[in-house]
Amino acid sequence: MFWRVLARLLRASRGRLIVALVAVASGAAVTTALLNLQWDAERKLSAEFRTLGANVVIWPRSASGQTVPADPLASPLEDESAVARLTALPGAADVVAAPYLYIVASVPNGPKAQDIIVAGTWLDQSRRLAPWWKITGEAITTREDSARCLVGRSVARQLGLAPGSNVELHYAGRAVTLNVAGIINSGAEEDSQVFANLPVVQKLAGLQGCIGLVQISVPGTPREIAAFVTQLTAAFPGMEVRPVRQIAEAEGQLLGRMRGLIFAMVALILGLTMLCVLASMAALAMERRRDVGLMKAIGGSMSRIVRIFLAEAGALGFVGGVAGYILGIALSQWIGRRAFDVAIAARPEVLPLVVALMVGVALAGALPLRLLGRVRPAEILRGE
Repeated sequence: MFWRVLARLLRASRGRLIVALVAVASGAAVTTALLNLQWDAERKLSAEFRTLGANVVIWPRSASGQTVPADPLASPLEDESAVARLTALPGAADVVAAPYLYIVASVPNGPKAQDIIVAGTWLDQSRRLAPWWKITGEAITTREDSARCLVGRSVARQLGLAPGSNVELHYAGRAVTLNVAGIINSGAEEDSQVFANLPVVQKLAGLQGCIGLVQISVPGTPREIAAFVTQLTAAFPGMEVRPVRQIAEAEGQLLGRMRGLIFAMVALILGLTMLCVLASMAALAMERRRDVGLMKAIGGSMSRIVRIFLAEAGALGFVGGVAGYILGIALSQWIGRRAFDVAIAARPEVLPLVVALMVGVALAGALPLRLLGRVRPAEILRGE
């Protein structure tokens, strides 16, 4: 009997309910689009921030235990095996790490030599840490290449180098001649450096197996990055582990502002949706005075009558939430393509959240139906 009465009420008031359903579905669509954009865009923005380069740097403490300056040329040395220990940590599967050893080598240039910063690293990994490098010539994609190097744009201009040229590096009585594979144009300090694979620079410096620091790109949200930094600090007690503050702070501020804006918009949309449902239900309550009076007259309890109307509001929220979720997924994908030029993936976990929110909004909007408890059967039967 309960479900028969509910079905009959839904059919009898379909005009008002359709208006309320459109309001709920519209609110659910916009809420779904915003939440889907927030969760998926946060993941994509975190991935985009990884293209800015290393966000964590590790270097050894000095012999006195004091923190060394961030100058890589002043860093004490650490064994190269630290990188293998780092990549073996739990959760480090997607971490990109590259060791660095910096020296100041001299290059013959006319009547006198010129000092140049030489960076020894794993060139296959450093390329992943610096995807913005524009290389004229050929990139070095293997760390076993011991005959070639990459030269910064400023160095190439000063020394008159081009892809295919040879550059002779001298350090502490040792020398090596490398072929220039490509010219780096980064717009940063890399333009004034020479990059060679780590074993080449270690041999030139007489520091086999030693590194000065490790640059790391840790994927994930700021919270996940902070957790990995904590793990690194515990795993390497003799080293300084520091996030690159500019990247971490910029990412945290951008994601925090975006999250706050989206949640504020969701709250506003839910409030407006509730007002629309409230208006429809207030009009519906006036229309149903006669139905409620008759139910009371034949012995129906007010609690049972309220349950019928609450079930009606809950069904309204459920159907509107599901329909709005489908529309919202399409809307978020359209916004992603038009506004951000990225593909926004559907997030299934948004569905139960949106349905729960819409059911809650519909039940909150059904408050005017409480006025039906004041209906007196005698007045209805008299036609008042």
